Amino acid sequence: MSRHVSEIELLLRQLVTEHRKLLGHVQQHEQAMRLMNLAEMDQTSRLQEAARARIAAMETRRRAAVGQLARMHRIAGTIDLQRIAELYPAQRPTLLALRDELKLLAGQIAGRLYIASRLAGTILGHLNTAVRLLAGATDRSGVYTRSGAPQVSRRAGVMNAVG
Repeated sequence: MSRHVSEIELLLRQLVTEHRKLLGHVQQHEQAMRLMNLAEMDQTSRLQEAARARIAAMETRRRAAVGQLARMHRIAGTIDLQRIAELYPAQRPTLLALRDELKLLAGQIAGRLYIASRLAGTILGHLNTAVRLLAGATDRSGVYTRSGAPQVSRRAGVMNAVG
């Protein structure tokens, strides 16, 4: 077995582990969004960014190892995990199982992030509406009633100003 294949296998295992952590952080962030817990949302978003940075670094190392393996076997163009598994049949089950698990985790993360983005969009829509209502209420002058409720006067239109 090649040193590069064992390094690729190790990196795939690390990627699976890191993707599991990222999925956990995404789930925690989604829960914090539902509870409107700003401190938890901030903390989990920082944890997600750190996990993404580690994944990017591992992915760079994995690509380099695959490139070295391709040069060693004089394979032109791109090489995928299926081709590596064909070159090293002893490692085939392990490599393909790790690939499948990584695909599954990436799909789950993408699904959770889609839900979180929809939830964030909804929250921002509600916030936008509240700010517009507040801006509309403060845009017009008015008086307060004896009970303390604001009584907004009608805006003077062209017809009201003339008549």
